[in-house]
Formats: sequence, C-alpha cells, structure tokens
Amino acid sequence: MFPPHRHARSDSPRHPVVSRRFALQAGAVGLLGLGMDHLGALRDADASGDLARVAPARSVIFIFLSGGLGQHDSFDPKPDAPEGIRGEFRPIATRTSGVHICEHLPLLARTSHLWSMVRSLTHASNDHSAAHHIMLTGRSDLPTGFNPTRPQPTDWPSIPAVAGAAVVPRNNLPPAVVLPERLVHNTGRVIPGQFAGIMGPRREPWFLEASPFDPGAYGAFPQYEFDHQDRPLGRRRRQFLVPDLTLPEGLGRARLASRLGLLAHLDSQRADLDHAGDVGQFDARRQAAVSLLTDARVRRAFDVADADPRQLDRYGRNAFGWSLLMARRLVEAGVALVQVNLGNNETWDTHGNAFPHLKDCLLPPMDRSVSALLEDLHGCGLLDSTLVVMAGEFGRTPKISLLPSAYKLPGRDHWGRVQTVLLAGGGVVGGRVVGASDRIGGHPVSDPQRPEDLAATIYRALGIPPLAAWHDELERPHQVYHGAPIGGLS
Repeated sequence: MFPPHRHARSDSPRHPVVSRRFALQAGAVGLLGLGMDHLGALRDADASGDLARVAPARSVIFIFLSGGLGQHDSFDPKPDAPEGIRGEFRPIATRTSGVHICEHLPLLARTSHLWSMVRSLTHASNDHSAAHHIMLTGRSDLPTGFNPTRPQPTDWPSIPAVAGAAVVPRNNLPPAVVLPERLVHNTGRVIPGQFAGIMGPRREPWFLEASPFDPGAYGAFPQYEFDHQDRPLGRRRRQFLVPDLTLPEGLGRARLASRLGLLAHLDSQRADLDHAGDVGQFDARRQAAVSLLTDARVRRAFDVADADPRQLDRYGRNAFGWSLLMARRLVEAGVALVQVNLGNNETWDTHGNAFPHLKDCLLPPMDRSVSALLEDLHGCGLLDSTLVVMAGEFGRTPKISLLPSAYKLPGRDHWGRVQTVLLAGGGVVGGRVVGASDRIGGHPVSDPQRPEDLAATIYRALGIPPLAAWHDELERPHQVYHGAPIGGLS
C-alpha cells in the first residue's frame, strides 16, 4: 500500500486504497496516454479477487483488394462462355467436389475445405471512389455531398470505424486496425470511405502505416512489383517499413521517449512483483488489458521480420505475406478487426495487360498469403473465432477489351453488378458456394447479396448485437446494421 501522507487531515476526502501492483498497471496506461477504460474493472479485481468470466473473443480479418478482382479470372471461371469472355485461364478442381477456381490459385484450391464463397455480391457503381465507399462502409447509398475526389466529414463511417465504436476494447490496443497503408490514388487523391466520416475525427480507425503512399509500382513488393502499363520501374521501389504508430493527441515524440524510459522502469518493477508474489492472484486477462502495449507479443505483432523463416516462406516474403502475417498476430494479441489493404490503390485494376499481370504478379502472392493465413489460423485454433473476408470494390466486366493507347494487351473494365467474395472461419462452414452469376459472369442469377449484408456478416462475427447503435459527435444514434448477415454459410 502507499503510505498515508504525513500531514493528512482526518476529514480529508477518502481515496480508493489500491495495491502497488495496481498502481504500476495504471501508471503504464497513463504514461502512454492511451485511456483508462479498464481501470475500474482492474480496481475491483485487485480489491476483491472476484473476476468476471470473459466471453470468448471474436475477430475479423477483412482483406480488401483495391482496384477490383475479376471474378472470371479468379473464383467464378466461365470456361463455356465465348472466347471474348472466358479469358485465358483454365479452371481447376478444388478440394470441394464440383467447385472450380482459377488455375493460378492452386493453394486456395487445396484448402477449399476451409473457406466458402459468395458469387453474387452486387451493387450499382462502376466508379472506383464510389465503389470503395460502398464496400468499405457497407452502405450502397452514397451520402449527401459525396465527393469522389476526397473524403468528406459527411461520408458514412467505414466498417473499421463502426467496429471501433461498437466493440468493447479487449486491451489498450484499439478494437480496429487498418494496415499496411491508407488507400491513395496514384495522383495523390485520398480515397473516400475508409475513415470515420460523420462519426467525427475522434473515431478515425487506427492506420498502421507500414507501407506509406508511393505513386510508383503496384503489387506485392518487392518480389512482385509491376506497372500496369509495363513501363520500366526504374527506382520506383516501395518498402515495407516498421509501422509509424500514431501517437495520442498531445503526446509528441520527445515526450514519448521520456515516458517510455519511465515505462521501462515500471515494467521492471512489475516483473519484480511477479517474482516476489507480494500480491494475491491477479487475472491474466485483466492484467493484459492495461499492459498489452508493453507486452512482447504486441511488439512481435508489429515486427514480422523476426518470424520463423519457414513461416515467412509460407506467407511470402512480400507486402502481401507480411501484411497478413501481421494481421494474424494482431488478432492473436486481441485486436477485434484488422482490415488489410492487399495492394495499394489500383493494384487490382486490370484494365490492360491483365492476364500476364494476374498470372505472374497478383494471383500467386495472394494465393500463397491467404492460404497460409487460413491454414495458420486453423492450425492454432483461431479460425473458429476469426472470420476472414476477402473482397474488392467491384468485379470486372464479362467482356474483355483493349485500350491500345494505354496498354499492349487486353483486360477487363469496372463492374459493380457482380463480384465473388471469399469467407472463412468465424462459424463459416468451408466448401460452400452461396449464389451464382449468369453464364457470362455478368449478373447474379440466384441469391443476390448486397454490401450491407456483407457488413452485417462482419458485425455479427464481432458479436455486435442486431439493434446496436453508434453515436455521432452530436450524440445522435445511428444503427449499425443496414442489412442481414449472409445466409447459407453456416
């Protein structure tokens, strides 16, 4: 216990009596300026030792393919369609009887027992910015004043922003994280739909800038870098950096350095207490709630370079593999939702030179990293409690076309009317196919699903109740759900 003040008056206000251990835990939180949300519970636990049972954590990894993956050339091949529609790739059988996908996704074909897909997701926009906003917010209706050239404070909030507001933090990491970069057009235009919008700036998602904006090459650098128009890359080489974690408001780097020094001292004292055993039993979950940022697991989650070489080889030693490995580690550390932007803006925008770029630069690293993630989560027992979703802002046109002024070889244009979405884990039974597109892959012909339904599937997986609401800066309530979770997956 802290000793009483030597000159304390008997009629002075009484303060809660706390243990030295609790004070060290609280100090670690306060030093970093990361909020005191858990201290009331910690104080109760420290005083009574009566620890409430915690429900199993449920998590989501939302893989977003900015630019739009062609359904014909990935998960919904049309081998019997005319030549100008079916494309250059042939289908291969998956582990699931009767289900075929593109030949350049052999690892996902092998692991199809772990995932299912929806071949009928649809919305009305063929515009990159509008479609990003639709898919990243789970709202098909564009907000009043929507501006495709920049985010607006009147935009709908992104799914990570809503999750960050609606999910109770499990520790002092934010409930929702976006990595490895914000989505920025190669002109420098920031894509709308990925921010908090009308929620207000205090609800912005936490971006881990491991791959800051660079208008150069695309793809899973450094192994699979390319230019859509096959221009020489020259020095345009992107780097995957240690994330630049945004500091709390008012906490500059100089102040952080001094605080981290003191934090290390507190951490040392806490370790001494652990060995000395001078306090009663302390629940590990609640201890993690305030000390996780100084826990080795969290530092490890942000630094994938120290991973086992075999694990790095399985995920891929490139931006796709590193990003998904980081997402898996963050989920393990307690983050509820991790959105992974798999490729900088327009990486999957295959208007031209589509087939060589998909074959050589895009499908192989995606196939490797996503299949490794699913097998990894399955192997360690996390897949049952972690929903994995992979989608883009739209699909691609059935018809193959060529813009000879920009590309040497043909590709496909934007197509919001249908795309295929992959889902795994979090209660999803593997090997299922929900919905179908028509014979040329142009429109849903059965069980159409909306972005609202996909968002509802994510929110349900996070344990958010159907009648949940979030509040804007004027404290006005807004419903979380605008659709129904996709059926037929469980």
